[in-house]
Amino acid sequence: MPKRLSGIALILILILALGGFSFLAQMYFDLLWFQELGKTRLFTTILYAKSSLGSAMLLLSFFFLYLNLRYANSAPGRIQIGIPTPAGQITAYTFPEELVRKALGLASLVAAVFFAARAAERWEIMWRWLHAVNFGVIDPIFSRDIAFYFFHLPLFEEIVRLGLVLCFLAVAGALVLYHFKGMLSFGRLRTFGGRGRVRTHVSLLAALGFLLLAGDAFVDRYQILFSTHGPMYGATYSDINGRLPLLNMLALSALAGSILWIYNAFASHSRGAVVAVALYLIMMLAASVYPEILQRFVVAPDELGKESPQIQHNIEATIRAYGLERVQERHLSGDRALTPEDIKSNAATIQNIRLWDHEPLLDTFSQIQEIRTYYDFATVDNDRYIVDGQAQQIMLSARELNSASLPDRKWINEHLQFTHGYGLTLGPVNRVTSEGLPVLFVQDIPPRSTHRAFKVDRPEIYYGELTRGYVIVKTGEKEFDYPAGEENVFTTYEGSGGVPVHSFFRKLLFAVYFRDPNIVLSPLLKPESRFLYFRDIHTRVQRIAPFLRFDRDPYLVISGGKLFWIQDAYTSGNRYPYSFPTRGLFNYIRNSVKIIVDAYNGTTELYVADPQDPLIQVYEGIFPGVFRPLSEIAPDLRQHLRYPEDIFSIQAYIYSVYHMTNAQIFYNKEDLWEIPQLGPAGGETPMSPYYTIMRLPQGKNEEFILMLPFTPGRKDNLSAWMVARSDGENYGQLAVYRFPKQKLVYGPKQIVARINQDAEISRQISLWDQRGSQVIQGTLLVIPIEEALIYIRPLYLRAESGKIPELKRVIVAYENKIAMEETLDGSLARIFQGRIPTGAPPPVQEAPIASSGGPGRQQQQPALSLMRQAKEVYDRAIQAQRQGDWARYGEEIKKLGSILEEISKGNQDKE
Repeated sequence: MPKRLSGIALILILILALGGFSFLAQMYFDLLWFQELGKTRLFTTILYAKSSLGSAMLLLSFFFLYLNLRYANSAPGRIQIGIPTPAGQITAYTFPEELVRKALGLASLVAAVFFAARAAERWEIMWRWLHAVNFGVIDPIFSRDIAFYFFHLPLFEEIVRLGLVLCFLAVAGALVLYHFKGMLSFGRLRTFGGRGRVRTHVSLLAALGFLLLAGDAFVDRYQILFSTHGPMYGATYSDINGRLPLLNMLALSALAGSILWIYNAFASHSRGAVVAVALYLIMMLAASVYPEILQRFVVAPDELGKESPQIQHNIEATIRAYGLERVQERHLSGDRALTPEDIKSNAATIQNIRLWDHEPLLDTFSQIQEIRTYYDFATVDNDRYIVDGQAQQIMLSARELNSASLPDRKWINEHLQFTHGYGLTLGPVNRVTSEGLPVLFVQDIPPRSTHRAFKVDRPEIYYGELTRGYVIVKTGEKEFDYPAGEENVFTTYEGSGGVPVHSFFRKLLFAVYFRDPNIVLSPLLKPESRFLYFRDIHTRVQRIAPFLRFDRDPYLVISGGKLFWIQDAYTSGNRYPYSFPTRGLFNYIRNSVKIIVDAYNGTTELYVADPQDPLIQVYEGIFPGVFRPLSEIAPDLRQHLRYPEDIFSIQAYIYSVYHMTNAQIFYNKEDLWEIPQLGPAGGETPMSPYYTIMRLPQGKNEEFILMLPFTPGRKDNLSAWMVARSDGENYGQLAVYRFPKQKLVYGPKQIVARINQDAEISRQISLWDQRGSQVIQGTLLVIPIEEALIYIRPLYLRAESGKIPELKRVIVAYENKIAMEETLDGSLARIFQGRIPTGAPPPVQEAPIASSGGPGRQQQQPALSLMRQAKEVYDRAIQAQRQGDWARYGEEIKKLGSILEEISKGNQDKE
């Protein structure tokens, strides 16, 4: 038996040793990773906070529990249990005193470990309290700065909560020990009523527990500011006049109960304990019942009158908490009719109307630009660049390496050879080729750029959205760089990213860290080899700043010939009094941080975008030197900062309700707005905000904005639209443009219905959407021009046998007019009864053959170009016919007819 126990103990020690070694290796390489990024302060501060809090709580909870249990165990008597024998008798077994002491120590240690782990996990509470700063805003009920609720109250609540659990465990453990020692019978409490150490010990612990209950009731008073049972969020009339006074009395009753328990410890009877418990229970019942009575008989008959001040608190707090106090409201007459001159004067807005949706464009990029199966385009991003002196909206996507799609997923291929993606695809939002495909300003491998602004000198993507898992660079194996025809081009990493191997011992630790023996066994790793890990953007920023929230869409930027990722980050909390919580998660948010990640070197820098935010000021205090001012961002990168979609969506959702600043209007929801719902019947989803370049009403210049329309509650006409500005000094400014309530302005859902009811459009879509092809109706865009609106919806056609959507038509709707043509210019011309020279480029056609002859040769050139086009269109029509794609066949025949008609007209002119 002892040998077996020794073997088990040896195995347990070995398991613990291996677990400890693995843990230390993980800590070591986490430290190396933070050192590589120059963010050691983040790692050491969090490690120190967790270890110091965990150690303090471990010692405190262990000694508190162990001393109480040890004291109870020191009482007279032995711990005995009855063991039944095969004969049916019960034999008493007495535990050795030494064994009991060890068991009590072990039990106290196990419980203390759990307390320590919780304290370490919640290190932020203590460190935010130590570095707290004021918000400069006072709550309307307790007259405390909002900082109290964010930084002080959570610490008080945590102390009370942990103290109560410790007291409960100590009381429970002591009672069990006294029972097994025969000093206390749970069936008969007469022994407990007598004078003795049991009474004294348990009563004093109960007194401490009641003292903590008094503290719990005291901090619960502040929770009424986060009440959810009224007509708004926050403290209601019954909370302030009913629950709050009774919580004060509950705290006093618990405090009195603590005194009564101390008296009970030395009295010869238990009346003090009974009174303490009864008084506390009565006050608890009253605190639950009385506010309900007040609500039913006082508030309900005159709810608006009683709750108006609280509703006003809710409106004001919510607007401040979501940064909506800066919204500029502007009113549009809605009476001005657009003219061709208005369209011409807003040519830059028209030129930047997005005709490509994200999903169709992503499918198209995947088909024509992935080049190899192991490359993937994860997302399509919107941005703006200066092209030929003008700001132009661009859609781009990174060509990332997806190691899961490698044809041969050997260890060398996944971790040494195929290490990075390569380049990107980029094009304007509004241009299309004659085949209905996007025009590309950057394409192919190596990337070819048509403009200097898009020149890429360092196209390798070692850090991105799909770069999961580790890779090792500068090894004995050349890295695959990009395919070049039948050959492949190889390279060696020249960047500064990654952690060097240095020695065999570190290589061994890497093998433990990644749980991969190939790291030790491979002869290809050298001392100068470098491990690149935590390479995907989401994991990278989450590990650097786990205390922030992150936007779902990091986006790629070209700057100085290099590729960078920009990730928006938010500070948030759920402790803002009276502020309405978003989806139950938080009721305060700021876009306080911009994170720049180098796609080649992996350097990650955090910039403070909102220095007025108290939360980011606290984190700057906790991690000095980690955050940099926004002014230090390179000017070229700063031009690509954009207002993020996630926070704008939240702000728009909140503003759709909280633009009603009058308590009576808010209570009756008289002017409730909604985000328009679009989609098939039964599957409608809210419109998403979208980026565009436009000149705002009464504005002087075009700018890059994010916008979203609103409709009245349960109605489909348009009531307003909201924008967030992104350029220069206007960055972060929010504006709402409201239409008069007495004028009908068609909303998105009404426009979609009118488009679907248009006989010509419906017939054409039905013709296309037959067997062999699929019609994709693009996102409906609301485009403000002057003080009016035009609606744009692109239509795409995709063959069932292929995955390349082609832009075929553009629908334009304005007031009662709807037009569908092959180009945006054509549809606008139909709407406004004439040619509209917006400056928008026409579909790209094949360049004519260079002229080398005399005048006769030059005269023949246009005809030759048209004949060549006719031949290509005819070939495509025959191909579509063979594939059974009759919709495509009809389109090509129509194009062929137009070309032949133009050739015929040219011949007639010549004659």
